[in-house]
Amino acid sequence: MAVFDQSGFRQPRIDADTRVSVLSSAYGIKAANPDSGDTITIAICGGVYGLTAIMVVYAWCNYNYRPIKAKGLSWVTCIYLSALLWYIGNIGANGHMWVTGAWTHCKVWIIWLRVLFCYVFASLNIVRFYSLDRVFNQKKPFTRCGSLIAGVIVIIINVVYCLVNQLVSDKLTVAYVPSLELCDVTQGFRIAALATQWILWAGCGVLIYRLRNIQSSFNEFRESVAIFVVIIALLTESTVTYIHYQYYTLEKNRRIQKTIMDTIASNIIIWLIIGYPVFMSIFRRHEFERKWIERLANDNNKTAYDFTSNQQGTTYAKMNDNGDSGFNHSNLNFGENNAVNSDYADNTEFVDPGSLRTDSTLRGQDIYGDANLPLSLRSNLQIRRPTLNSPTMFNNPNPGHPQYGRAVL
Repeated sequence: MAVFDQSGFRQPRIDADTRVSVLSSAYGIKAANPDSGDTITIAICGGVYGLTAIMVVYAWCNYNYRPIKAKGLSWVTCIYLSALLWYIGNIGANGHMWVTGAWTHCKVWIIWLRVLFCYVFASLNIVRFYSLDRVFNQKKPFTRCGSLIAGVIVIIINVVYCLVNQLVSDKLTVAYVPSLELCDVTQGFRIAALATQWILWAGCGVLIYRLRNIQSSFNEFRESVAIFVVIIALLTESTVTYIHYQYYTLEKNRRIQKTIMDTIASNIIIWLIIGYPVFMSIFRRHEFERKWIERLANDNNKTAYDFTSNQQGTTYAKMNDNGDSGFNHSNLNFGENNAVNSDYADNTEFVDPGSLRTDSTLRGQDIYGDANLPLSLRSNLQIRRPTLNSPTMFNNPNPGHPQYGRAVL
């Protein structure tokens, strides 16, 4: 069998045993060709991603389950897809396949799959943490338009980085060596890619630290710290592998170890984000949702919630309980069956105030009263804008009884 170099010239393929002997003597390592061990590794890691895919699909099928909906499934799904493409890039970049045929396009597998989606994975986590920080710490809305802009910026920055590396000479980045059937990656390119990862996750760590102040119902500080610990462990392992074991892709045990570490870390991060509410929705569905809503109601001791509607879509934001309640500028009528959406949670229905009283998942039982909920979540309020010279509760000497059991502000 023959192989072709990048110039299109046909040349004989190197013998497998000769390849091992040449690589071992040239680099002073115990080289090994791809074999059944690599195939088993690919299958096992693919199975792990398959299990995570099942969890993500289950979450979408139970999207109306409030604790799952609050996680922002659109972002979680994008994070999963980036992890999956990162893994596909690892198959070629870590030397699990013979570098022949389509696998000879080394820059595609290493730059455009492995590096690009490794960066996208980190960047999407940053955007997700930033959305939590913006909504609950900065008390600003994270709208559909804002999320799209953030996603586009993430894609553009990472694509530009990879495009620059694509245009740079192969001698400085990644090159295919047909005589040895391998992808040669320069140490400078590896160090630059690794440094960029450290910078991205350092920024993520700053945002995670800021999440510690979010109220209990939406607090993800412990999960976020666990994510940060996992990624620091992975970055440390990657740093040691890239610097100390420069030719790890030629050593069977080390390339298998690297792929497994990347697979475990990326999937653990996704499970840490949505694994707990998914698990509870399976085994303690009604009880967990009830407690989750009760915690949301108890947050009224610290905060108020502002729901506002605008032309860009409905937004959800936290307001401090210091007189800046959203009622003086809200135009929602909570007496109507209006869906209140969260743009952080994928700009889809987040909480229907009417459904907080009874819910099919709770078998229609009134498990808590409106008095226990944050003021802006109560369903017995009609918020109306006063018109000129119209009586109000402050200037009407005989306000009378509320209509239909509703208090009118």
